[in-house]
Amino acid sequence: MDMWKFFDITHREHIICNPMSLEKLEQLITVLPLKPGARVLDIATGKGEFLIRLAERYRQMTGTGVDFSPYCIADVHKKHQERVPDAQLHFLEMDGAKYVPETLESFDLVACIGASWIYGGHRGTLNALQKMAAPESWIVVGEPYWRHEPEREYLEAIEVTRNDFGTHYQNVEIGREHGLEAVYTLVSSQDDWDRYEGLQWYAAETWASDHRDDPDVETVLKRVRESKTAYLRWGRETLGWAIYVFKKGGIAHF
Repeated sequence: MDMWKFFDITHREHIICNPMSLEKLEQLITVLPLKPGARVLDIATGKGEFLIRLAERYRQMTGTGVDFSPYCIADVHKKHQERVPDAQLHFLEMDGAKYVPETLESFDLVACIGASWIYGGHRGTLNALQKMAAPESWIVVGEPYWRHEPEREYLEAIEVTRNDFGTHYQNVEIGREHGLEAVYTLVSSQDDWDRYEGLQWYAAETWASDHRDDPDVETVLKRVRESKTAYLRWGRETLGWAIYVFKKGGIAHF
């Protein structure tokens, strides 16, 4: 099954495609003051809510959103025209890991919230974003972390290894190893997680009821129901998620 179709189905009820509330997203925007003319890059922008909200607050910024999903890009184009039609925003349908700006170290804010897998993990994401971020800029990432040691059955169920994620502390320390200073974190609550996961169950079941003849119905329901079991049995107590705000210094640390 096409992965982007699956993602579109399971996230069709979501405004932001990660386990973070809209209230916390507003907190994030509040701690990211942007000067007039600031340049923003959002890798794996999803439905573009972060970039759109930044543009609503900072009308003189310019922004670039990159995402591989044609469904997300179509959605964010619609949001752009409906909410901030005059904002200088550009959206590219492509693999975010292959995006290379015309000038390195040129963005005042670089983000990849919840898609570190495209760069091979948290460390690879910070390394990639740092190269595109200007001195004295913001780097924002969203990353899972282990709340406690995961059980082997859980790792097998979600097809990851123990080393794919670190602890909350380790996620911050990896930034420091790159010469970045963590200045703020927003940690998802269980309510945030339950909303994120539950909306996927709801979306899959209602979509399946409305599209009984779609050849992918069985695949969608099987995947979502297995994911639901893993979340309720292990994940809800084991896996955390946070947005990390790093400040890049005036000297590059590559």
